[in-house]
Amino acid sequence: MSDQDKDAPTLAAHTLNGNEAVNLAAEQAKETAKRNIPDFSDLPISADTANLRQGPNIHDGLLALLPLVGVWRGTGQADTPEGGEYAFGQELTFAHDGENYLVYSSRIWRIDERGEAIGPDQRETGFWRIDLEDHIEITSAQSLGAVEIFYGAPISERAWQVESASTMVTENGPKTLGPGKRLYGLLPNNNLGWVDERMIDGELHPRMSAELARYAG
Repeated sequence: MSDQDKDAPTLAAHTLNGNEAVNLAAEQAKETAKRNIPDFSDLPISADTANLRQGPNIHDGLLALLPLVGVWRGTGQADTPEGGEYAFGQELTFAHDGENYLVYSSRIWRIDERGEAIGPDQRETGFWRIDLEDHIEITSAQSLGAVEIFYGAPISERAWQVESASTMVTENGPKTLGPGKRLYGLLPNNNLGWVDERMIDGELHPRMSAELARYAG
């Protein structure tokens, strides 16, 4: 055994009995019990903002993605692996912190025929980047157990199309998530519409789509 191993603290040396552990947790809770997930306002850097009127100025390199910035909420439809479909609600956020990327976050929940939430569903988070030649790249991590890279470009000042270039699925992830394409665009009513299509038997088929109204920004 090396001298370093001899000097290293062991777990046993720091084991607390039940009463000590309860007392320590109670003492720590005096500082933490009223806190939840940080909003980064206490960090020495700019917080994320989904409102172009607040926070740092958006990076000049993101101007082609600027209309996406905001918090969007609405409803959509999704297919199930078994061939059925279900309705969902969604909150979709595009935010920035002044750097040359957008922070992307999607949260989906299932809804019933009355539009009432009946439980959480998929989540997705990632980053959007765009270069000086308007090449878009997206990195996306999904709660289903998949990580994807998308590439694409704006197809107008109000629409953006990307295709999956790499899709990695975990051992317990979705078995039918093939290559795909996504289209995001502002509709005539200024809502944000999007559709995710996936390759099935050599053809692209819609898998998910939604129409979202601006909630913030």
